[in-house]
Amino acid sequence: MLHLDYRDARPIYVQIMDGLRQQITSGVLRQGDRLPSVRELAVELSINPNTIQRSYRQLEMEGWIATVPGKGCFVCAIPTGDPKQEMRLLHQFDEAAKKLLGLGYTRQELQKRLEQEENHA
Repeated sequence: MLHLDYRDARPIYVQIMDGLRQQITSGVLRQGDRLPSVRELAVELSINPNTIQRSYRQLEMEGWIATVPGKGCFVCAIPTGDPKQEMRLLHQFDEAAKKLLGLGYTRQELQKRLEQEENHA
């Protein structure tokens, strides 16, 4: 499920895009999975359907999803070699690290976590 933060400086449609990208890159959503319809997601998040449509349209332009007329939107493979995507992921990483540091995690704990992930990759 997507989470919207109305205190976040990013526009809602960008938060939706980032949330879906994260679900795709983390494996929650996989290639071929059908996304909720624009109306379904708008009702679920209690926002205007045009906002969802804007997010879906942008994700489609970036190659993250594909629209099949009459059937819906489906997850594509993760775009590779996209410098914009790499920058977004690094930004998400930076934001997560800041939040974790703010919660009291130490740099050493975060470093250890990175090393564990590296060993599992």
